[in-house]
Amino acid sequence: MPKNRLEAFSDGVLAIIITIMVLELKVPEGHSVSALLHTTGIALLTYLLSFVYLGIYWNNHHHMFHLVRKVGGGVLWANLALLFWLSLLPFTTAWLDESHFARTPVVVYGLNLLAASVTYVVLQNVIIRQQGPQSPLRAAVGADVKGKASGVLFVTGTLSALLLGGAGVVVALACFAAVAVLWIVPDRRIARAVREHRTPEEEPSQPVSF
Repeated sequence: MPKNRLEAFSDGVLAIIITIMVLELKVPEGHSVSALLHTTGIALLTYLLSFVYLGIYWNNHHHMFHLVRKVGGGVLWANLALLFWLSLLPFTTAWLDESHFARTPVVVYGLNLLAASVTYVVLQNVIIRQQGPQSPLRAAVGADVKGKASGVLFVTGTLSALLLGGAGVVVALACFAAVAVLWIVPDRRIARAVREHRTPEEEPSQPVSF
């Protein structure tokens, strides 16, 4: 089946997730910067981190599906699994904020990020298997060093928060932020593969000369 409905549905779900997350922010009771920091300060930081993650997933999802022509049932279910874990981010983010970075909410937040990362890799592999031996996505992903490094950081951060107490929470938050920074820089491999596998219909139209 064509990929258009999957892309449109995914874009809509991600937009709703971001909207729900921003609605969790509390309006300050006062009209000063101190009131903002007291009421919403930590929430703004956790919102920013989760917003960056959602932006990264949307960006990578968008680029990845440029290398997909049609999708099957496996891709649909793998994509739904990814959206499920991303849809939990407003909840885990709000818990992280309201607990002021208590150990259990930090662990749960890390597990949420790890699960989303794993399901993205599963989606990627299902697409590669569907495309076959000459998969353009496989060629673009290569060894997927950034993906593997992200998994290691997620596991390290989550285990640190679980086993090391207060110091572990700091390590966990640093790991989560490091993954976000790692992926903010666009992955040029897929962009290059998109250019190489562009069909004639997708070529940019040339201006008409008179």
